[in-house]
Amino acid sequence: MALQAQHGIDFLIETLRGAEAGTITLCALGPLTNIAMALVKAPEIAGRIRELVVMGGACFELGNVTPAAEFNIHVDPHAAAIVIDSGIPVTMIPLDVTHQVLSTPPRVEALRALGNRCGSAVAALLDSFETNRRDKFGARSMALHDPSVIAYLLRPNLYAGREVNIAIETQSSLTMGMTVVDWWGVTGKKANFRFMNTVDADGFYDLLVEKLARLP
Repeated sequence: MALQAQHGIDFLIETLRGAEAGTITLCALGPLTNIAMALVKAPEIAGRIRELVVMGGACFELGNVTPAAEFNIHVDPHAAAIVIDSGIPVTMIPLDVTHQVLSTPPRVEALRALGNRCGSAVAALLDSFETNRRDKFGARSMALHDPSVIAYLLRPNLYAGREVNIAIETQSSLTMGMTVVDWWGVTGKKANFRFMNTVDADGFYDLLVEKLARLP
């Protein structure tokens, strides 16, 4: 698709309005600003969305941009709060999952061994990514975040979690953007998220190798 003049928010609204109810799955790999603004501008589109799969948030892993908050939620916590209150079915792929998906040397070598240009390029990118982040994040510098959303869409049985209630902190300067996950159900509030907390990491990398092997 060529670069479009239309704003992303209007594209979302137009696309969802033209779809039958419950037929569109959205995946969000960054902050939820555009999705929240689309819902504010055209709240009726919420019913068109079958599922929203979000890379973001954390529970037991806490934060990676502040002690309490994950980057994508922290960038625009008010947008995340709007999305939560919309009633859209949401699946969250948090740091708790992505920090289990580590690009260890053997896994990177399996990509390089594909013998195609894409396998070599991805292996080189992962090596560079890990090197540039190692001092700050240690072993977690090898984590693959955004691809975890696409892997979930392609092969959801790699993941497991539970239905929980999640609230987004939008008031505290100390914990702004924190995903407050009621993992043990202590608040008695109705579940509003499917929160994934485990992943078959070997299966994830098998899937990655399988898909990249099909490319030049």
